[in-house]
Amino acid sequence: MASRNEPPGSGKRPSNPRRVHGLGDVRLDGSARSGKSIRVERRSAEAAPQKQQRKQKSSANRRASLSREDDYTIPALAAEAIYRVGLYVYAIFMWVWNGLKSLPRPHVSWERSPQASRASSKKLPAPALPSLLSRKRSKKKSKASPHHSAGHAADQPERSTLYKIGYWGAISCVWMGVLLGGTVFYLALGLPNTDTLWDVDGSPGVTFAATDGTILLNRGGFAGSAIHLNELPKSLPNAVMAIEDRRFYSHIGIDPRGLARAIYTNIKLGAFVQGGSTITQQLAKNVFLAPERTLSRKVRELLLAFWLEARFTKEQILTLYLNRVYLGAGTYGVEAASQRYFSKSARDLNVSESAMLAGLLKAPSRYAPTRDLQLSQDRASTVLASMVKAGFLSQAEGQAAYDNPATLKGFGGSGSVNYVADYVSDGLESYTGNPRASLRVMTTIDTKMQKAAEKVVAQALARDGKKLNVSQAALVAMTPDGAIRALIGGGSYRESQFNRAVQAKRQPGSAFKPIVFLTALEDGLSPDSLRVDTKISVDGWTPQNYSKTHKGIMTVRDALSKSINTVAVQVSEEVGRERVIKSARKLGITSPMQPHPSLALGAFEVSLLEITAAYAPFANGGFGVLPHVISEVETSTGTRLYQRQGSGPGRVISQRALGGMNNMLMATVRTGTGRRASLGNRPAAGKTGTSQGFRDAWYIGYTADLVVGVWVGNDDGSSMNNVTGGGLPAVIWKDFMSRTQSGVQISALPGRYETPAYATGSVATTGAVAQAPSRTRANGAQGFRTREERQAWRSTQSHERRGFFDRLFDF
Repeated sequence: MASRNEPPGSGKRPSNPRRVHGLGDVRLDGSARSGKSIRVERRSAEAAPQKQQRKQKSSANRRASLSREDDYTIPALAAEAIYRVGLYVYAIFMWVWNGLKSLPRPHVSWERSPQASRASSKKLPAPALPSLLSRKRSKKKSKASPHHSAGHAADQPERSTLYKIGYWGAISCVWMGVLLGGTVFYLALGLPNTDTLWDVDGSPGVTFAATDGTILLNRGGFAGSAIHLNELPKSLPNAVMAIEDRRFYSHIGIDPRGLARAIYTNIKLGAFVQGGSTITQQLAKNVFLAPERTLSRKVRELLLAFWLEARFTKEQILTLYLNRVYLGAGTYGVEAASQRYFSKSARDLNVSESAMLAGLLKAPSRYAPTRDLQLSQDRASTVLASMVKAGFLSQAEGQAAYDNPATLKGFGGSGSVNYVADYVSDGLESYTGNPRASLRVMTTIDTKMQKAAEKVVAQALARDGKKLNVSQAALVAMTPDGAIRALIGGGSYRESQFNRAVQAKRQPGSAFKPIVFLTALEDGLSPDSLRVDTKISVDGWTPQNYSKTHKGIMTVRDALSKSINTVAVQVSEEVGRERVIKSARKLGITSPMQPHPSLALGAFEVSLLEITAAYAPFANGGFGVLPHVISEVETSTGTRLYQRQGSGPGRVISQRALGGMNNMLMATVRTGTGRRASLGNRPAAGKTGTSQGFRDAWYIGYTADLVVGVWVGNDDGSSMNNVTGGGLPAVIWKDFMSRTQSGVQISALPGRYETPAYATGSVATTGAVAQAPSRTRANGAQGFRTREERQAWRSTQSHERRGFFDRLFDF
């Protein structure tokens, strides 16, 4: 019968029999759990007398029965550890105490003063006997003679400072040892059950379902049980040890040298770039503990690491680790990961593939080859260099593996829904922890919208891709509350698994301008305020329009709809670049931004998902959103692990600014750069965007029911053939909306704006004020030329209730 120390079905006994604690030369050579006979060997048994042999045999049998695996539990180990620590602390205390007592005491010479001599000549009264020893207890407490007290104190030499420090230090160490032992014992009682340690039945399956319950995709659940270390190629465990725990075979569960090296490296670089956890600690954390960063969890991790080292051999620990560790894309264990990424068993991995799997251990979701193959290959190169440095590979072998990096060879499917599955899998562990069973994930994906988006993008690239030098496109569609209904990360998942809708960061260009003008509207600007399109210079930088011409005086509505760069920079400088960044943060843009004058023209990088979610408040009435694709997660048995709750950060746009922004962005679709995205009588708004050199083209548009963002470009950043946001992206957007919104009831966009009788404004560069008659006769808000005018206007708007976020962000 196989021991619990061996994986199921191995049929092997431990390679090195465990030593029984406290028996000296006695060694166990069989299975303690089986309950069968235990062979005991003694090296000097023949020389002992027969009586002494019977005594030793009885003692050995009694102790051997106590060391069986059934009694080899964590609390028992903790109690034994506390007992041994107590003995060591007591021994150290006595050693220190005896050493302090043997220290030479300071020599003190005593001299009597004349007063003391005269006092000593008098006869002192005899001290009274203690009341407990006297036959008759005195009614009054005897008062000690001051002369006697002084003489008694003088007879005692003063203790040295070193003696006091040593004495109280030893006392403190004893109490600290007691408290530490009690704490360790308390935490040991709460350690998890370890009976399922060898229950490795492959990676748990994950089923992705749409909003209507339709199954989108099934992943995981790869067949195969635990693979023993002897069955794996040597390159795989060597790669893991080289990058994670080079001294695995020489430490006892923790590596003080590696921990000190990691602390020194992190302090030297000023960032957390290296960890000090051993493979044993990682196994304890991954299998038994929750992914929380608390001191109690760390202590439990150390206790479990010591327990694993005491109970299992190094080969068994490494086998457990390789079969239980998470390796990205919803896979647990090297067998599931090998099947997922390379379509073959882990037994057949080569050096490059082993290095890639080992490289995933640092950050599985980030380095997964399904997410970013190039980043995964770069990480594998780092692993190969570590293997060469550790002596696991020769220089020639490492160079050969570097020249032939591992590539992806198999996937569960080639449809665009795999982009959704990858996106969900990357964040699923933060919702569920380390799952022990198959999961069912209810997503926010709409099946019809996902299929329509896939078809629209594929047709557009096939029709215009070669002509316009466009190789990739991405699309994100979400409801105004942030629920993602469709997500396309590229033209073909089979050809490229890189998700350009989520992972790629590109310059948004003019698609960022609505946030600039929103900041000005919150500051009192009106869509009919006037500015002058003229040549300007800011900090030595001169922005230019796409048309290379200037149109003079115009309203800010026309400036936004026609994407006039000079006016956008003027407005940004008027309100302040820091305030523009603050507005972008409120809307959900988290990418790095610098307060450079070119900020107004989108001269920074952002993802398509970020910029699309930033437009959602324009469609939902001014409330911030958190884009999400997971609504509920439950196990295959129906146990609910997660359910989405909450609505977002609250109001981020005031009612007045919201009406003005929708008025301006609707003009972009009617008469501006987004005319090709018009949906006829259905109210729609949006904005185009084009980066420098025609490298990126965007169109972000929305109705009252759906917010959709489209990006087109090339992965290598090469220029397209004069493709702007109002071209191919706007065409893709309109095609998608026409296919998915044809039967949806027409609704107006939120917010209200009344066009004033006259448009007013100021020219920041010259100080002049321009006025022009408006085409309408309705009265409304005017533009403000100074901050005092804006504050005076705001004080009169008592009818507009300001919420918490309005006051927080100075709306």
